[in-house]
Amino acid sequence: QVQLVESGGNLVQPGGSLRLSCAASGFTLDSYAIGWFRQAPGKEREGVSCITRSGLNTGYVDSVKGRFTLSRDNAKNTVYLQMNSLKPEDTAIYYCAAAGRSSCSYNPSTYNYWGQGTQVTVSS
Repeated sequence: QVQLVESGGNLVQPGGSLRLSCAASGFTLDSYAIGWFRQAPGKEREGVSCITRSGLNTGYVDSVKGRFTLSRDNAKNTVYLQMNSLKPEDTAIYYCAAAGRSSCSYNPSTYNYWGQGTQVTVSS
């Protein structure tokens, strides 16, 4: 059974940090391009970061560049999103997703598998 499970979401003060995890089962993450998305209340789901299937390239949207870092641990079959210098506008449910292709994309419709999401709230 193919499954993605996110964890690590929490309430954090502005300027704080969180590390989100996305653990896969039923398939190996290094056979897929992986994306992190987020959805805030009343807004569409937006791509945040992605990693190519090879793991050689990562991408970030402008709003998180320099603050978020995506990494992949093949031995643990897990992808991480390290989030630093968090801002209130980062508040959202964060999802990881896997796409059966080699390249990155921020288009949610191109991803095959999704996790259930983890809530990140940035507030004082």
